[in-house]
Amino acid sequence: MGASLSPRSAQVIDLDTVRQRQQAQKCLVRLAPELDGLEMVYQLAASPGAYYGMPILAWGLREDGSVFGLVPWMETLAACHDLDNQENGYFVGYRDPETEEIFDAPPDHKYHELVAAAEYFDYEASGEVTLIQQIPDTLGTHALCMNHPNAPWHMKPVYGWRLYSDGSLDALLADEQKATMTPILLGDKCLYSAHTRHQTVYFFQRHIANRILEEDPVTLDALAMMVVATD
Repeated sequence: MGASLSPRSAQVIDLDTVRQRQQAQKCLVRLAPELDGLEMVYQLAASPGAYYGMPILAWGLREDGSVFGLVPWMETLAACHDLDNQENGYFVGYRDPETEEIFDAPPDHKYHELVAAAEYFDYEASGEVTLIQQIPDTLGTHALCMNHPNAPWHMKPVYGWRLYSDGSLDALLADEQKATMTPILLGDKCLYSAHTRHQTVYFFQRHIANRILEEDPVTLDALAMMVVATD
């Protein structure tokens, strides 16, 4: 005996549309620089009893209203909450060095700052990817740039970061031959987005970058292992 037919018409679920909507909710829409020295706390599997601190560059607001810290990490400007790698580090919380308090949620004042700014700068959606915002790099971040595995690498200071309408981020580097004024500032024509010229980019804190530039053997060995592991 056949099954009875439902009087309701079947609904077709477009999985691609659902995925696009979910991705849109995760889209980054606004940045706010961190100017009070708050840090991200993380751990490494190799040192389970130790905690490490890294200065937060900025705070980000997603379309779904979530707020999180951002740090230059490996090949991107990463959301602290997304760091969950036993080898390279996993997120523990945020820290205020002045009070030594550790907390797992962004401070309220950054949430309100981001929401207010996003409401004020309410950009209309466009079919093309456009520049939404750019902020200066206040941490002395450096980018190690490589175009081919056997080609020479270049270490360049990061002058700022750009947020685009599709939620993507990219670092701003300088073409020194086109620089006409010092210091180099956001808006100068010599600046370019890192991934428009370089195939692979790794980001390092200032003290690590200086060890690489000084060709410290231990640091260069660790760098070589990191590059091989991520190829």
